[in-house]
Amino acid sequence: MTDASQTAFQPRVFSGIQPSGGLTLGNYLGAIRRFVDMQNDAQYDGIEKIYCMVDQHAITVWQDPATLTRNTRELAAGYIAAGLDPTKSILFNQSQVAEHAQLAWIFNCVARMGWMQRMTQWKDKAGKNQQNASLGLFAYPSLMAADILIYHATHVPVGEDQKQHVELTRDIAIKFNHDFGVDFFPVTEPVIEGAATRVMSLRDGSKKMSKSDPSDASRINMTDDADAISQKIRKARTDPDALPSEADGLAERPEARNLVNIYAALSDQSVDQVLADVGGKQFSEFKPMLSDLAVAKLAPISAEMARLMEAPDEIDAILRDGANRARAIAAPILQKTYDIVGMIR
Repeated sequence: MTDASQTAFQPRVFSGIQPSGGLTLGNYLGAIRRFVDMQNDAQYDGIEKIYCMVDQHAITVWQDPATLTRNTRELAAGYIAAGLDPTKSILFNQSQVAEHAQLAWIFNCVARMGWMQRMTQWKDKAGKNQQNASLGLFAYPSLMAADILIYHATHVPVGEDQKQHVELTRDIAIKFNHDFGVDFFPVTEPVIEGAATRVMSLRDGSKKMSKSDPSDASRINMTDDADAISQKIRKARTDPDALPSEADGLAERPEARNLVNIYAALSDQSVDQVLADVGGKQFSEFKPMLSDLAVAKLAPISAEMARLMEAPDEIDAILRDGANRARAIAAPILQKTYDIVGMIR
């Protein structure tokens, strides 16, 4: 579907992360830090920013209840420790705003089975066991569309792996508008940018950094202290060659490319700028530089996360306040949706 909305919607940013535990450097550089940058970017002044812990998405696969509670608080702590200000951005967990699920049901009736079956993540996560996967996992993209459109969000910062879901959100918005002869939902734009939107494993540069990797040495956890961060970078897999002076020289060197990308992202430089400084250096020289930079940037976040996790009431109060503010935006949009569909309220 290629139609586009003609209404001038108020710009609004929305994004969310699943509280599935084990925040990594990949989550930070690929998502959370970008949220902080948007919050503080003059380009986005006056634009509401809404950031969510999508706990309803998390339960599309089995979650231990106590672990889900802890993981939700840990993710909130990660948001706040990284620099998201609850007075500047709206922070909340999805299940506290019922309008998400209510709009998702309407979208379940707008979206088509074929659309869902084409989703790459459905194929990857369900695999050959689709008959035993949850209905929630199959309908996940419809709920994601509701997460976005219940706020009439116009911009969604996401990684490449979620771009297909935002495209489906656009299709659902277009079909709803067409079916009911309205121009009510915006056709949302994905925002994909950043030097390290896809951070790779420290043990295998061809694989994404993941909390599910059995080797803890493959990732930097946002809860790691300075010693752990340094040790993991020192032991990160590399190759025997010196670093190149230009980005083209990283093409067939996934581990080298990954470490340079991480350095570039943490230092707010481009890859070319980094290589102009470190080209010709061996990893024995570069790794200590990366280690010092990573500790300087990440250790304070880890320390603040630890403090917040010792103060769950503080986290819960922030999330309740955020949910109230989010609901103030979502409720009128859901009510108007009901009116459009013909539901008496």
